[in-house]
Amino acid sequence: MADAIPPTEPDKPVTPASNNLRLRVISAVVLVALALGTAWLGGPVFLFAWTLAALAVWWEWTGVVGADPRALPAAVGAVAILGMAVALAMNAPAIALVCAVIGSGIAAASTYPRRGWALAGVFYAAAVLVPAVMLRNDAAFGLVAILWLFAVVWAEDTGAYFTGRAFGGPKLAARISPNKTWSGALGGTLAGMAAGSAVVLAAGIVWRPIHLLVAFVIVVAAQIGDLLESALKRHFGVKDAGTLIPGHGGMMDRIDGFLLAAVFALLIGLVRGGAETPAQGLLVW
Repeated sequence: MADAIPPTEPDKPVTPASNNLRLRVISAVVLVALALGTAWLGGPVFLFAWTLAALAVWWEWTGVVGADPRALPAAVGAVAILGMAVALAMNAPAIALVCAVIGSGIAAASTYPRRGWALAGVFYAAAVLVPAVMLRNDAAFGLVAILWLFAVVWAEDTGAYFTGRAFGGPKLAARISPNKTWSGALGGTLAGMAAGSAVVLAAGIVWRPIHLLVAFVIVVAAQIGDLLESALKRHFGVKDAGTLIPGHGGMMDRIDGFLLAAVFALLIGLVRGGAETPAQGLLVW
Protein backbone atom coordinates (compact mmCIF):
# COMPACT_ATOMS: atom_id res chain seq x y z
CA MET A 1 0.00 0.00 0.00
CA ALA A 2 1.40 3.38 -0.96
CA ASP A 3 2.37 5.73 1.78
CA ALA A 4 -0.36 8.16 2.60
CA ILE A 5 0.25 11.70 1.46
CA PRO A 6 0.56 13.88 4.55
CA PRO A 7 -1.92 16.68 4.80
CA THR A 8 -0.78 20.03 3.55
CA GLU A 9 0.76 22.05 6.38
CA PRO A 10 -1.29 25.17 7.03
CA ASP A 11 0.39 28.49 6.46
CA LYS A 12 2.28 29.67 9.49
CA PRO A 13 0.75 32.68 11.11
CA VAL A 14 2.58 35.93 10.65
CA THR A 15 4.36 36.78 13.88
CA PRO A 16 4.15 40.24 15.39
CA ALA A 17 7.89 40.71 14.70
CA SER A 18 7.54 39.96 10.99
CA ASN A 19 4.43 42.14 10.85
CA ASN A 20 6.36 45.02 12.38
CA LEU A 21 9.29 44.52 10.00
CA ARG A 22 6.95 44.55 7.00
CA LEU A 23 5.32 47.72 8.31
CA ARG A 24 8.72 49.35 8.81
CA VAL A 25 9.83 48.48 5.29
CA ILE A 26 6.62 49.79 3.70
CA SER A 27 6.81 53.01 5.70
CA ALA A 28 10.47 53.46 4.81
CA VAL A 29 9.79 53.01 1.10
CA VAL A 30 6.98 55.56 1.21
CA LEU A 31 9.13 58.06 3.13
CA VAL A 32 12.05 57.67 0.73
CA ALA A 33 9.75 58.16 -2.26
CA LEU A 34 8.25 61.29 -0.71
CA ALA A 35 11.65 62.68 0.22
CA LEU A 36 13.10 62.12 -3.24
CA GLY A 37 9.98 63.29 -5.03
CA THR A 38 9.68 66.56 -3.13
CA ALA A 39 13.43 67.16 -3.46
CA TRP A 40 13.18 66.70 -7.21
CA LEU A 41 10.26 69.12 -7.49
CA GLY A 42 11.83 71.66 -5.14
CA GLY A 43 10.27 75.11 -4.72
CA PRO A 44 6.93 75.37 -2.90
CA VAL A 45 6.45 71.60 -2.80
CA PHE A 46 9.73 71.03 -0.98
CA LEU A 47 9.06 73.95 1.35
CA PHE A 48 5.56 72.65 2.13
CA ALA A 49 6.81 69.13 2.87
CA TRP A 50 9.54 70.27 5.26
CA THR A 51 7.21 72.75 6.94
CA LEU A 52 4.88 69.86 7.72
CA ALA A 53 7.84 67.85 9.04
CA ALA A 54 8.89 70.73 11.28
CA LEU A 55 5.35 71.15 12.62
CA ALA A 56 5.18 67.42 13.37
CA VAL A 57 8.52 67.51 15.16
CA TRP A 58 7.47 70.50 17.25
CA TRP A 59 4.20 68.84 18.27
CA GLU A 60 6.04 65.64 19.22
CA TRP A 61 8.65 67.62 21.15
CA THR A 62 6.00 69.27 23.34
CA GLY A 63 4.61 65.83 24.10
CA VAL A 64 8.00 64.25 24.89
CA VAL A 65 9.09 67.00 27.29
CA GLY A 66 5.65 67.18 28.90
CA ALA A 67 4.92 70.84 28.21
CA ASP A 68 2.15 71.88 30.58
CA PRO A 69 -0.06 73.42 29.42
CA ARG A 70 0.63 72.06 25.95
CA ALA A 71 -1.89 73.83 23.71
CA LEU A 72 -0.59 77.39 24.01
CA PRO A 73 3.14 76.76 23.46
CA ALA A 74 2.29 74.30 20.70
CA ALA A 75 0.26 76.97 18.92
CA VAL A 76 2.94 79.62 19.42
CA GLY A 77 5.63 77.34 18.06
CA ALA A 78 3.48 76.42 15.08
CA VAL A 79 2.95 80.09 14.24
CA ALA A 80 6.71 80.64 14.49
CA ILE A 81 7.38 77.73 12.14
CA LEU A 82 4.85 79.01 9.62
CA GLY A 83 6.52 82.42 9.87
CA MET A 84 9.87 80.79 9.09
CA ALA A 85 8.33 79.07 6.07
CA VAL A 86 6.97 82.36 4.73
CA ALA A 87 10.36 84.02 5.27
CA LEU A 88 12.14 81.22 3.42
CA ALA A 89 9.64 81.47 0.57
CA MET A 90 10.61 85.14 0.34
CA ASN A 91 14.30 84.16 0.41
CA ALA A 92 14.75 85.97 3.72
CA PRO A 93 16.54 83.54 6.07
CA ALA A 94 17.37 86.34 8.52
CA ILE A 95 13.64 86.90 9.10
CA ALA A 96 13.23 83.14 9.58
CA LEU A 97 15.82 83.33 12.36
CA VAL A 98 13.94 86.23 13.95
CA CYS A 99 10.74 84.15 13.87
CA ALA A 100 12.56 81.31 15.63
CA VAL A 101 13.92 83.60 18.33
CA ILE A 102 10.61 85.33 19.02
CA GLY A 103 8.61 82.10 18.84
CA SER A 104 10.96 80.26 21.19
CA GLY A 105 10.79 83.09 23.70
CA ILE A 106 7.01 83.23 23.75
CA ALA A 107 6.73 79.43 23.87
CA ALA A 108 9.09 79.35 26.83
CA ALA A 109 7.19 82.10 28.62
CA SER A 110 3.91 80.22 28.20
CA THR A 111 5.21 76.90 29.49
CA TYR A 112 5.73 75.89 33.08
CA PRO A 113 7.79 74.17 34.39
CA ARG A 114 9.49 73.08 31.13
CA ARG A 115 10.37 76.55 29.83
CA GLY A 116 13.91 75.70 28.80
CA TRP A 117 12.76 72.63 26.93
CA ALA A 118 10.07 74.60 25.12
CA LEU A 119 12.62 77.19 24.03
CA ALA A 120 15.00 74.51 22.76
CA GLY A 121 12.17 72.74 20.94
CA VAL A 122 11.39 75.66 18.64
CA PHE A 123 15.01 75.79 17.54
CA TYR A 124 14.99 72.01 17.12
CA ALA A 125 11.99 72.29 14.79
CA ALA A 126 13.64 75.21 12.99
CA ALA A 127 16.63 72.97 12.35
CA VAL A 128 14.30 70.58 10.53
CA LEU A 129 13.05 73.28 8.19
CA VAL A 130 15.66 75.97 7.59
CA PRO A 131 18.84 74.07 6.59
CA ALA A 132 17.14 71.74 4.11
CA VAL A 133 15.20 74.55 2.41
CA MET A 134 18.18 76.91 2.23
CA LEU A 135 20.34 74.22 0.66
CA ARG A 136 17.63 73.23 -1.84
CA ASN A 137 17.06 76.88 -2.80
CA ASP A 138 20.56 77.08 -4.27
CA ALA A 139 19.66 77.28 -7.96
CA ALA A 140 22.76 75.53 -9.32
CA PHE A 141 23.53 72.80 -6.79
CA GLY A 142 20.48 72.64 -4.53
CA LEU A 143 19.09 69.34 -5.77
CA VAL A 144 22.49 67.67 -5.77
CA ALA A 145 23.19 68.90 -2.23
CA ILE A 146 19.93 67.46 -0.89
CA LEU A 147 20.49 64.14 -2.69
CA TRP A 148 24.06 64.08 -1.36
CA LEU A 149 22.77 64.70 2.16
CA PHE A 150 20.14 61.99 1.84
CA ALA A 151 22.74 59.55 0.51
CA VAL A 152 25.24 60.22 3.29
CA VAL A 153 22.71 60.00 6.12
CA TRP A 154 20.76 57.03 4.76
CA ALA A 155 23.91 55.08 3.91
CA GLU A 156 25.30 55.79 7.38
CA ASP A 157 22.12 54.56 9.03
CA THR A 158 21.88 51.43 6.89
CA GLY A 159 25.59 50.64 7.11
CA ALA A 160 25.59 51.06 10.88
CA TYR A 161 22.60 48.73 11.26
CA PHE A 162 24.00 45.87 9.20
CA THR A 163 27.60 46.24 10.37
CA GLY A 164 26.54 46.38 13.98
CA ARG A 165 24.41 43.26 13.60
CA ALA A 166 27.17 41.41 11.79
CA PHE A 167 30.09 42.25 14.07
CA GLY A 168 28.61 43.46 17.36
CA GLY A 169 31.27 44.32 19.90
CA PRO A 170 31.62 47.16 22.41
CA LYS A 171 28.68 49.51 22.83
CA LEU A 172 28.94 53.04 21.51
CA ALA A 173 26.83 54.63 24.26
CA ALA A 174 25.28 51.86 26.32
CA ARG A 175 23.43 54.14 28.75
CA ILE A 176 21.83 56.16 25.96
CA SER A 177 21.25 53.67 23.14
CA PRO A 178 22.14 50.07 24.09
CA ASN A 179 21.85 48.70 20.55
CA LYS A 180 24.52 50.93 18.99
CA THR A 181 28.06 49.58 18.71
CA TRP A 182 31.43 50.97 17.72
CA SER A 183 31.54 48.51 14.82
CA GLY A 184 28.21 49.86 13.59
CA ALA A 185 29.44 53.44 13.90
CA LEU A 186 32.55 52.60 11.88
CA GLY A 187 30.61 50.71 9.23
CA GLY A 188 28.07 53.52 8.97
CA THR A 189 30.83 56.11 8.68
CA LEU A 190 32.51 54.29 5.80
CA ALA A 191 29.18 53.72 4.05
CA GLY A 192 28.20 57.38 4.37
CA MET A 193 31.56 58.60 3.06
CA ALA A 194 31.35 56.22 0.10
CA ALA A 195 27.78 57.26 -0.71
CA GLY A 196 28.71 60.93 -0.59
CA SER A 197 31.59 60.40 -3.00
CA ALA A 198 29.33 58.44 -5.34
CA VAL A 199 26.82 61.31 -5.55
CA VAL A 200 29.59 63.86 -6.15
CA LEU A 201 31.00 61.79 -9.01
CA ALA A 202 27.55 61.04 -10.47
CA ALA A 203 26.76 64.77 -10.48
CA GLY A 204 29.89 65.51 -12.49
CA ILE A 205 31.50 67.53 -9.71
CA VAL A 206 35.29 67.31 -9.54
CA TRP A 207 36.00 64.92 -6.68
CA ARG A 208 38.69 65.88 -4.19
CA PRO A 209 39.92 64.11 -1.04
CA ILE A 210 38.31 66.83 1.09
CA HIS A 211 34.92 65.46 0.03
CA LEU A 212 35.69 62.49 2.28
CA LEU A 213 36.36 64.82 5.19
CA VAL A 214 33.15 66.77 4.59
CA ALA A 215 31.13 63.54 4.44
CA PHE A 216 32.86 62.35 7.62
CA VAL A 217 31.79 65.51 9.46
CA ILE A 218 28.21 65.06 8.27
CA VAL A 219 28.17 61.38 9.26
CA VAL A 220 29.43 62.16 12.75
CA ALA A 221 26.82 64.92 13.06
CA ALA A 222 24.11 62.43 12.07
CA GLN A 223 25.31 59.94 14.67
CA ILE A 224 25.40 62.61 17.37
CA GLY A 225 21.91 63.76 16.39
CA ASP A 226 20.63 60.22 16.75
CA LEU A 227 22.21 59.86 20.19
CA LEU A 228 20.90 63.24 21.35
CA GLU A 229 17.33 62.28 20.48
CA SER A 230 17.79 58.93 22.24
CA ALA A 231 19.12 60.75 25.31
CA LEU A 232 16.14 63.10 25.28
CA LYS A 233 13.65 60.23 25.16
CA ARG A 234 15.52 58.31 27.85
CA HIS A 235 15.59 61.40 30.06
CA PHE A 236 11.80 61.71 29.85
CA GLY A 237 11.12 57.97 29.89
CA VAL A 238 9.64 57.88 26.38
CA LYS A 239 10.13 54.97 23.95
CA ASP A 240 8.95 56.73 20.76
CA ALA A 241 8.45 60.43 20.12
CA GLY A 242 5.10 59.75 18.45
CA THR A 243 3.02 57.37 16.37
CA LEU A 244 2.86 59.27 13.08
CA ILE A 245 4.91 56.80 11.05
CA PRO A 246 3.76 53.15 11.28
CA GLY A 247 6.55 50.89 12.47
CA HIS A 248 8.94 53.77 13.10
CA GLY A 249 7.34 55.95 15.75
CA GLY A 250 7.25 59.70 15.28
CA MET A 251 8.81 62.16 12.89
CA MET A 252 11.49 62.93 15.46
CA ASP A 253 12.47 59.27 15.47
CA ARG A 254 13.01 59.30 11.72
CA ILE A 255 14.90 62.53 11.10
CA ASP A 256 16.96 62.90 14.28
CA GLY A 257 20.22 62.15 12.48
CA PHE A 258 19.30 64.05 9.32
CA LEU A 259 18.42 67.16 11.33
CA LEU A 260 21.87 67.74 12.82
CA ALA A 261 23.58 66.60 9.62
CA ALA A 262 21.63 69.23 7.67
CA VAL A 263 22.62 71.92 10.19
CA PHE A 264 26.31 71.16 9.77
CA ALA A 265 25.97 70.89 6.00
CA LEU A 266 24.37 74.33 5.88
CA LEU A 267 27.03 75.83 8.16
CA ILE A 268 29.80 74.52 5.89
CA GLY A 269 27.92 75.81 2.84
CA LEU A 270 27.36 79.24 4.38
CA VAL A 271 31.00 79.67 5.35
CA ARG A 272 32.19 78.85 1.84
CA GLY A 273 29.33 79.90 -0.40
CA GLY A 274 27.30 82.46 1.52
CA ALA A 275 23.53 82.60 1.93
CA GLU A 276 22.86 82.63 -1.82
CA THR A 277 24.87 79.53 -2.77
CA PRO A 278 25.30 77.32 0.31
CA ALA A 279 24.94 74.10 -1.69
CA GLN A 280 27.78 75.11 -3.97
CA GLY A 281 29.87 75.95 -0.92
CA LEU A 282 29.18 72.50 0.48
CA LEU A 283 29.99 70.49 -2.63
CA VAL A 284 32.39 72.39 -4.88
CA TRP A 285 35.97 72.50 -3.61
